[in-house]
Amino acid sequence: MAWLYLLVAGVLEIVWATAMKQSDGFTRPGPSIVTLVAMFASFGLLALAMRSLPLGTAYTVWTGIGAIGAFLVGIVALGEAITPLRVLAAVLIVSGLVLMKASGDA
Repeated sequence: MAWLYLLVAGVLEIVWATAMKQSDGFTRPGPSIVTLVAMFASFGLLALAMRSLPLGTAYTVWTGIGAIGAFLVGIVALGEAITPLRVLAAVLIVSGLVLMKASGDA
């Protein structure tokens, strides 16, 4: 169940990062509220996952999901540049997540 909490927490991190971008510096109420609600829920689920997962594993996977998700949303929905170096960086992040998961849940 901890891995499910962590996955949903990571997806919510993507939501709050995207909503924060759309909030235009917290000047738009709708995206600002989505940011705060998604942040709170994401942190709460991360805390639940950390009850049984090691800190390093949980935090690394959570931030990795958020980073890769925000990277993809930026490219697909916001028209951000896709360059070889950015793709390499994303591949390295995913590789790190796979290695962290493969290292065991301790």
